[in-house]
Amino acid sequence: MKLRILTLTAVTLLLVACGTTKTVAEAAPSPPPPPKAGDAKELTTTYVDLAEAKNLYENSCARCHKLYDPKKYTKEEWAPILVRMGKKAKLDETQLASVTSYIHSQL
Repeated sequence: MKLRILTLTAVTLLLVACGTTKTVAEAAPSPPPPPKAGDAKELTTTYVDLAEAKNLYENSCARCHKLYDPKKYTKEEWAPILVRMGKKAKLDETQLASVTSYIHSQL
């Protein structure tokens, strides 16, 4: 009887551990820098959108490799990286735009 209970507990823990995903970190991400006057696309990005985009970036990108610091590359260098990795991560256009907005907000 004890063996069955232990086996059932182990299987349950294994299933729970495999089914979890990362969520937004407990500490709120730093607020985005003020948008530039000429950049209308950045004006429409909200704090909640950036938090969701950060979560998407962490969950999609960290599955295959370590997360890179957004400041490691420039906007121009990020553009082809995000397009290439977005295809590999099977992100749709909206998700790719969200991740791009998050990366750009961190530069």
